[in-house]
Amino acid sequence: MTYSIKEIFYTLQGEGRHSGRAAVFCRFTGCNFWSGLEKDRAEADCTFCDTDFVDTNGAGGGKFKSTESLAKAARECWDINADEYGKPFLVCTGGEPLLQLDSPLIKAFQARGFEVAVESNGSLPAPPELDWVCISPKNLDKLVQVTGDELKLVYPQSPVQPKDVAHLNFKDFYLQPLDEEGKDHTKATLQYCQAHPQWRLSLQTHKILGID
Repeated sequence: MTYSIKEIFYTLQGEGRHSGRAAVFCRFTGCNFWSGLEKDRAEADCTFCDTDFVDTNGAGGGKFKSTESLAKAARECWDINADEYGKPFLVCTGGEPLLQLDSPLIKAFQARGFEVAVESNGSLPAPPELDWVCISPKNLDKLVQVTGDELKLVYPQSPVQPKDVAHLNFKDFYLQPLDEEGKDHTKATLQYCQAHPQWRLSLQTHKILGID
């Protein structure tokens, strides 16, 4: 299988349970909820995506023809940036990474020493080998992955309300303010978390800090 990767880069995880943790991000191209093209945004299942996952032209991106070549590239990205202390952490994201991320690739990453996390819209089943599963629902009718480690819901969004997913089998529940031009949803999100303590506030700290 050939894996199409938009970019591979070293940063700090900016959101959710692992916020502040050093990580290699492997961004897969493609998504089943939006083409990534502005002309299609209004009709997409997810209309507020803020990520470029089109093409393979980002830093470290490209077409990888084997699990080993991609795992090697990810590990090299970690090794040139981090010292020998701490568990190497890899976040597979997109787009929708589970369109491509499969068990052989996860095992190849793990063989290189990585703890492997995924950030997914939940419309595809997550391979059992994953170390951390973060689901961010965008369409209840297409939600099939209803268990995992972390549920991270963008708020507010009309397709999915917190009450719709609060019963699902996740360890942590995070509510993250919608990044919408001209509007600040932070106060409303904070108030919801205060009134519903099952939910924790997740901020996009990478944007606050001005890092990738």
